[in-house]
Amino acid sequence: MKVAAAQISCELGNFDTNMGKLRDFTARSKGSGAELVVFPEMVDTGYSMPVIQKYARSWSDGAVAELQRIAKENSIAIVAGISDREGDLIFNGQVFVGPDGELLGKYRKTHLVTAAPLDERVCFSPGNEFVACEMSDFKIGLSICYDLRFPEMARTLVVKNGANVIVNSSAWPVVRAEHLQILARARAVENQSYFVVANRVGTDDGVKLCGGSMIIDPSGEILASASSDGEELIQAQISIESVADIRNRVPAFAHRRAELYNIN
Repeated sequence: MKVAAAQISCELGNFDTNMGKLRDFTARSKGSGAELVVFPEMVDTGYSMPVIQKYARSWSDGAVAELQRIAKENSIAIVAGISDREGDLIFNGQVFVGPDGELLGKYRKTHLVTAAPLDERVCFSPGNEFVACEMSDFKIGLSICYDLRFPEMARTLVVKNGANVIVNSSAWPVVRAEHLQILARARAVENQSYFVVANRVGTDDGVKLCGGSMIIDPSGEILASASSDGEELIQAQISIESVADIRNRVPAFAHRRAELYNIN
């Protein structure tokens, strides 16, 4: 299966402009032969806590319906990070839409970043559930940005949820750009799974975002990567055979000693 990661900038608070860009990059992904395209974090509003508080929309009348239309029109699956307002609460959400427009999965960011200059707690409530969705021969685990720093999450997605691909919609800042590649490759290697990061570029509310989107194979090889500052579409072929091959050659899961890992 060919997958794509769309590295884009967003215009703060401009839903129509941002959705137009997603429509364009989705069409480009389909034209290149991709069956799945992954977009960054908070692509409907941009990544600014005051802007999100003002413009976040509910699941029923926000970006989800538009993404379902875009996916169906292009016959391609889409994963994107979006706002998710429910009553007085706002979640940092991620949606997985199938190529027929069907809603395959919904995830709410479980780990909220507090590192300066950002504190998501002033805006978001945390989710409390990990999500993995089936597509063709793959089980695709969902994650958002800061989740990347928690190996327990990726391991749970693989061991308990059966994921063999993990996707990450991100708005990763340039101040910690080096960590993005290190952590993403580590999550791929230790879980013998593909890892796809779609990161933002541009500057939102004074925070410069570092690009560097990647598609990484189960051995940690970077199959495709983007620049640090430009809008780009990267693509790579993934195969279930590659997952099986690395897991057979290095049977690390069979050597786990789960009885020793209770770290709560």
